[in-house]
Amino acid sequence: MEKRFDGEQVIEEFEVLTKDAKRVQTETLKKILKENCEAEYLKKWGVDDRTDPEAYSSCVPLVTHKDLEPYIQKIANGASYPVLTGIPITRMSLSTGTTQGKPKLIPFNDKLTETTMQVYRTSFAFRNRAFPIGNGKSLSFIYGRKPFKTNGGLTATTATTNVYSSEQYNKTMKEIQTPSCSPDAVIFGPDFHQSLYCHLLCGLIFHEEIQVIFSTFAHYIVHSFRTFEAIWEELCTDLRTGVLSNRITTPSVRTAMSKILKPNPDLADKIHKKCSGLTEWYGLIPEIFPNTKYIYGIMTGSMEPYLKKLRHYAGEIQLQSADYGSSEGWIGVNVNPSLPPELITFTVLPNIGYFEFLPLSQGQNTNNDFDSNPNNLASIKPISVGLTDVKVGEEYEVVITNFAGLYRYKLGDVVKVTGFHNSTPELKFVCRSNLMPTINLDKNTENDLQLSVEAAAKLLAAEKLEVVDFTSHVDLLSEPGHYVIFWEVSGEASDALLRECCNRLDLSFVGGYMSSRKANTIGPLELRVLSKGTFQKIQDHYIQQGSVPNQFKTPRYVGAVNQSVLRILCDNVVMSYMSTAYG
Repeated sequence: MEKRFDGEQVIEEFEVLTKDAKRVQTETLKKILKENCEAEYLKKWGVDDRTDPEAYSSCVPLVTHKDLEPYIQKIANGASYPVLTGIPITRMSLSTGTTQGKPKLIPFNDKLTETTMQVYRTSFAFRNRAFPIGNGKSLSFIYGRKPFKTNGGLTATTATTNVYSSEQYNKTMKEIQTPSCSPDAVIFGPDFHQSLYCHLLCGLIFHEEIQVIFSTFAHYIVHSFRTFEAIWEELCTDLRTGVLSNRITTPSVRTAMSKILKPNPDLADKIHKKCSGLTEWYGLIPEIFPNTKYIYGIMTGSMEPYLKKLRHYAGEIQLQSADYGSSEGWIGVNVNPSLPPELITFTVLPNIGYFEFLPLSQGQNTNNDFDSNPNNLASIKPISVGLTDVKVGEEYEVVITNFAGLYRYKLGDVVKVTGFHNSTPELKFVCRSNLMPTINLDKNTENDLQLSVEAAAKLLAAEKLEVVDFTSHVDLLSEPGHYVIFWEVSGEASDALLRECCNRLDLSFVGGYMSSRKANTIGPLELRVLSKGTFQKIQDHYIQQGSVPNQFKTPRYVGAVNQSVLRILCDNVVMSYMSTAYG
């Protein structure tokens, strides 16, 4: 007999954990260090029995991925002794690579799968309390990546694939009763474009059973329905004839789809009529999937620019932001699913890792906290605060110690503490640190760029156009250096309108940027308009490097380290404008 999911029990367990967060954190740290005490890395820093938070932070340095890379490479190459963990690492995860231009290898083990399932169950319990679902299906735009072997024989693939391919994931999905409408052959298909086509077709076949629409990131939900706009008539043909499009060439996918695709001319006519009657595709999702309760995915941070278009497709359907995590591990859950994504905060689960927080004023300059001698502390050591010692209203950089060999690892995420749930903090994601353009006195964040683009994009409404996607770059070859904003626009805008948009972009940055522009220490902003499909080429580039579509995030700043993406952008510029706003 299958175990029945008890949401109220899960919520009660969550309340118990968060009421005694400090004790739980201390026990979690002790458990991590005891399990891994034989690891080379912990021995190097003389941890031994120093498992209390104060002793731990005094002897183990704050690090970035670059610091741990030699140890991770040893594991990937097949080291026969404990390197970062006591129990051998048997799998690796790949990050998206959007930050540094190439994917990072990150240790992964069953402990991380367990914490992922705890996050899933906890957030689902709160979601299902507010928006109960029955025994329907989910239209899930999810993908598995074919793994490869490292030099040492370890399986390496994306973090999401590691989760989706696990028995624990399948068991949890059965518990919470939201199975994907797509067969596994589609989810793990080798061609993502073919898989997306089949996801959409499966959604139409089961359109009345769909209760949840999901992808890891809001961006990919928008991308999926943009694709639907272009191929819906072909999908209707498949429904009418019961014959799968010739564009699907993978035998395993064709076999799996043949089991669920049958001739259904009535359904094809119904879908055709609904699509033909939509005005600019507003309310597409409730029209085609009438029993959808909510749309679910990460919608904060770099995903916020896609919310306007997602709401256009969603009509009145609730948008719910998924939980807060990264390739390195989870941090918090969304326990207030009724709030709009822009207002969402994340409550930290105190038993899924050990967390520290660097006050932002310190955290910006903490890349070299210790020198190469483990017994010689650097003269300047930033002071972190524990999970329960953060202050409401303050901003911090997140530091994580997890169960898979990351110790005092700086995520590079800046968060703001908005309050407490019992004794554990509620965090609002602010931005990624040190990933935005800077030339002089300007200190812009991802949010500053987003607000500037939103202000300028409003001008496009006059010609019924929108910004499909955007990113930025700093051109230091000019004197003085200047910002470059890359736009892909949904259609052809007039020359005069784009010049006006360029000026608005320039005027919308404030603070140090504005004063530097007036002093001419930063040059006029440049708007470069891209050809249609450029950001799809960028996504394809990352997929070729090992990412998957539902894990992909458009990089909001493309620096010198990411020459391949910068080349794609520059090769696809169709128009360029220089601001005259300060001239």
